[in-house]
Amino acid sequence: MKLIETKKAVGHVLCHDMTQIIPGVIKDARFRKGYIVKEEDIPVLLSMGKEYLYVWEKNDNMYHENEAALRLEQICKNDNMYASEVKEGKIELYAACNGLFLVDTDRLYDVNSEDDMIIATRHTNTAVREGDKLAAMRIVPLVIEKERLEGACRKAGETPILSLLPWKRKTCGLITTGSEVAKGLIEDAFSPVVEKKLAAFGIKVKEHFYPGDDTEAIRKAILSCKEKGLDMILCTGGMSVDPDDRTPGAIRESGARIVSYGAPVLPGAMFLLGYFEDGTPVMGLPGCVMYAKATIFDLLMPRIAADVPITRDELKKMGHGGLCLGCKECHYPECSFGKG
Repeated sequence: MKLIETKKAVGHVLCHDMTQIIPGVIKDARFRKGYIVKEEDIPVLLSMGKEYLYVWEKNDNMYHENEAALRLEQICKNDNMYASEVKEGKIELYAACNGLFLVDTDRLYDVNSEDDMIIATRHTNTAVREGDKLAAMRIVPLVIEKERLEGACRKAGETPILSLLPWKRKTCGLITTGSEVAKGLIEDAFSPVVEKKLAAFGIKVKEHFYPGDDTEAIRKAILSCKEKGLDMILCTGGMSVDPDDRTPGAIRESGARIVSYGAPVLPGAMFLLGYFEDGTPVMGLPGCVMYAKATIFDLLMPRIAADVPITRDELKKMGHGGLCLGCKECHYPECSFGKG
C-alpha cells in the first residue's frame, strides 16, 4: 500500500475500511476496502479527518487485514459455530447451538504471543446459548507479511483452537437422602432446585429415590439408576462428616471410581465426583447447592452435560477463582466465580 493525499485519491482503491463517526447518528464504515474513490467522495473524506489515505498496491507477499482475519478464523472456527462478515479487519464467531465452549488456552497463547496477532475469546469451559458471541480476531496493522501470519498459524496446529460441544446427557437419576425427608417430617426442598438447574441443560429426572440415611439403601438406589441406563446420577445431601451422613460411603460401595471427595471451591467444599467404568458420572451434592445461587455444581454441570470427563487435577486447580464473593445481588455467571 502507499500513502497519498486525499485530494489526489480519485480513481485509487482503498485498502481498508474508513469509519465515519457522527455522535448519536452513526459509527460505521462509510467506505469499504476495495472501494474506488470518486470525485464526490473527497469532501466527505476530508470531513472525516482523512487528509491522507492508504491505497492498495497488490503484493503477493502480504495479507490485507481482512484477509488476515479470515486466516485467523480458519485456525479458530470449529463445528457448531458461525462467523460474521469481516468488517474493518475483524471477524467474530458465534454459537450455532447451546453447549460447552472450550478453548485450547496453550495454543491460543502461542498464537497471541506473536506480535500483531489478536484472538480474544470467552473463558474456556463456559456454557453458552445459540447466538452468543464466542471470540473475535484481527491483526494490528493494515497489512502483514504472509510468512509471519502463516508462522503463527502453524503454531496453532492442525485442529481448531476453539470448540463448541452440544449437550449430550439427557436423563438423570436423583437420590434424595435424609431420614427426615424419607419420613415426611420436612418437605423436600432440595430436589426442585436440582431439577431446575438440570432443566437448563435439557436434562430430565427419570428416576427419584428417597432412601433415607441407610448406606445400603442409597447404594441400591445408585445401582438401580445405573442399571436403567440413566446418563447421570445425583445424590443430594448427607455429604458432611456427621455420623448420619452416609452418602459418600454409599457412592464408594456402589463400585464407582471416586475422582475426589472434596473440592477447593466455596460454596461446594463437600462435593463428591465419581465415574462408573462406562463413564456414567455419579455426584454427591452438599447442602449448599440447595440454597446458594452458584456452587461447585454450577461450575461443573456444563462439562458433565457435554460429556467431558473431569480429572482430579482439574478439580484441585479450581481453588484459583473458586471463592464466591456472596454479592448481595448475584450476577453469576457474569462474575469471577469459577474463572481461574
